[in-house]
Amino acid sequence: MQNVLADLALENEAAMSYTMRVARALDAGNDEQEQRFLRLATPVGKYWICKRTPNHAYEAMECIGGSGVMEDCIMPRLFRESPVNAIWEGSGNVQCLDTLRALQKSPESLDAFLAEVNQARDLVDRLAVSLQASLLIRNAPAAVADAYCASRIDSQGIHNIGALPNGVDAKAIVDRATPHV
Repeated sequence: MQNVLADLALENEAAMSYTMRVARALDAGNDEQEQRFLRLATPVGKYWICKRTPNHAYEAMECIGGSGVMEDCIMPRLFRESPVNAIWEGSGNVQCLDTLRALQKSPESLDAFLAEVNQARDLVDRLAVSLQASLLIRNAPAAVADAYCASRIDSQGIHNIGALPNGVDAKAIVDRATPHV
């Protein structure tokens, strides 16, 4: 269970780091480099976080158990509403197309992108994971960054929640995510 909770916390922190980085770019005003970053990071983030949210909500409900499906708990509502973001912000395919449009505005990356056109979802997945990993490496404790990289990059693919590799300090991750009052 600690592995599952740690993995949920990793996903949450990575999504929050990504969102805050995009917010910083929005706050940068007319900074040309930040605007280029924002143009690509926005559809990538919308795609990635919206795709991951329903499963995240499901896993959280499963952790709570039977009371997680009772209507006097917030979890059923969160689970029901989790797909709304992808519908509201544009389907995964729309976000991938928006990513492609952003890449076309960057001539130096066009050649590399064209080799990946038939795998647009894979490209966007990799962009999202790379940025989240980079942000966690720079801004989170080593236990969080190392676990995220080991489970999202070193494992060569997306995994089910709760399948963190051996050696991950799940307790440190759960402790970081636990509110201390």
